[in-house]
Amino acid sequence: MAMHLNNGGGRRRAYQPMSEINVTPFVDVMLVLLVSFMVTAPLLAVGVPVDIPESKAQNISRPDKPLVVSIRANGDVYLQETKIELASLVAKLRAITNNKRGTRIYVRGDKAVAYGRIMQVMGTVSSAGFRKVTLLAKLPDGGR
Repeated sequence: MAMHLNNGGGRRRAYQPMSEINVTPFVDVMLVLLVSFMVTAPLLAVGVPVDIPESKAQNISRPDKPLVVSIRANGDVYLQETKIELASLVAKLRAITNNKRGTRIYVRGDKAVAYGRIMQVMGTVSSAGFRKVTLLAKLPDGGR
């Protein structure tokens, strides 16, 4: 608190508190919010956990957001984050893309999945007429 002294006339007045905003609690709250957002932001990453294999191919950089078909280690197929049967995959893709054959579709397969299962899913998507079907892989740690 601040005070104001009146030395005029030899008379002393009592201390008067000055009105000012205490920003310390505000800063404390903002720091707590900052830390909580920093902790929760990585948890908001959307996707099905898949351990994809590594590749030395170049990264694909496209501004448009593709559809992702994921294949888990047990062979389950997911469209974005939704589990789906392989028989209904083509119908869902056509409905989502409004039957646009040029839509980019990424296929992510767990490295423990049999190669035949991945090719079965890619073949199903390709046979439906989608031309831009891409298999995703992870770059090795040293390569960029």
